[in-house]
Amino acid sequence: MRTWFLCKVKYAKETEEGLLKSISEQYLVDAVSFTEAEAILYDRLGSQIRGDFQVTGISKSNIVDVFFFEDADIWHKCKVTYLVADGDSGKEKKVTQYMIVTAEDVKQAYDRIQESLSNMLVSFRVPDITESPIVEVFPFERDEPVDSLPPGNFRPVNQEDEE
Repeated sequence: MRTWFLCKVKYAKETEEGLLKSISEQYLVDAVSFTEAEAILYDRLGSQIRGDFQVTGISKSNIVDVFFFEDADIWHKCKVTYLVADGDSGKEKKVTQYMIVTAEDVKQAYDRIQESLSNMLVSFRVPDITESPIVEVFPFERDEPVDSLPPGNFRPVNQEDEE
């Protein structure tokens, strides 16, 4: 299961008049721990932000899924609710989850959430959509492919037994 961390970064940005203005931005990072989330921020933002920047806060986010569409760059936080049956008591239980999606406006965000969740087996509602202050999302990226083996003298086990 993914763990999304909401990270706040503060830095000085030069305005059009040439003055330095203190800017605070939020980023969403997929990481295993707080330490890894901070390391990812320093790695990714080091090349994007000129000058020094400071990570002022990292907290676990309640976001469970992220839907990225390349034609939009505004993130919208969507509250999704659905009912599930409790196995022990047989009563229905309301489940609330938060997801974010890129869209130009709230209507497009609603349409995209409906499209992305269309394969859910239970019916769901989207009671709330708000524009999010998140500037960018950094999903987990694997450095090396999993399927490749390191160079070496590897043979199948069945060939090893024949010798």
